[in-house]
Amino acid sequence: MQSLIGIKQDQGQKFLENGKRIPVTYVNVSGVKLVGTKTIDKDHYSSLIVEMGKKRRELRIHDESPTTVKRHGFHGGPRTHGQSDRERAPGSIGQTTTPGRVYKGKKMAGRMGNAQTSIRNLEVIDVTDEALLLKGLVPGGKKSLVLIKKIGENKKFVPLWKETEEVAEESQEQPSEVSVSSQGETDQSPEPVTTEERQEPAPQSDQPTTQDMTADQAKNEGKPSEARSGSAREDTNAS
Repeated sequence: MQSLIGIKQDQGQKFLENGKRIPVTYVNVSGVKLVGTKTIDKDHYSSLIVEMGKKRRELRIHDESPTTVKRHGFHGGPRTHGQSDRERAPGSIGQTTTPGRVYKGKKMAGRMGNAQTSIRNLEVIDVTDEALLLKGLVPGGKKSLVLIKKIGENKKFVPLWKETEEVAEESQEQPSEVSVSSQGETDQSPEPVTTEERQEPAPQSDQPTTQDMTADQAKNEGKPSEARSGSAREDTNAS
């Protein structure tokens, strides 16, 4: 669907996620249908019949010719000094014989407000159940008919900033003293180590201890005594 008809509701302002404030226009598009028209030839006036659900509204198109006071902001003439019916008159519109004509572009009374105006590059900033939020200002008054057409996609779209209500829920459970690991195993504090368990065995070295040295000395002392006794025996036998 490339086009959509809506009814302009209101204008306001919103904030984007980057903190920028933008003007927005609310356009109601919930079930809007154009079901009929009325023309001057048949009904002696022009209007559009718009249906929204079960409600039907007639948007009349006024064919008015506003004066210079409303159209161009003229102040009009004085009310006194013989001026009884010239309060809203434009006054003189030119000279006499020279130039003998009215210059083109002279501000005068005429038709006003019946021209269709188009605005491009407006973004659809948000979509709700009842309305579209357009980034920017859409011309026209409230309850005016708006025709929305798609012309492309915005690649640098920034969404609206939305308020989130955070409700703090207090936990009723008491925190336990035993911590639980990520694998589900209970991590308990280690038992204290006693002094006996903390004693480490003496390091083993290559040097002989005192007991080993005593045994070696005893062996060494016994060997020469046996040798001496053997030699004495040999001497006695020889004698």
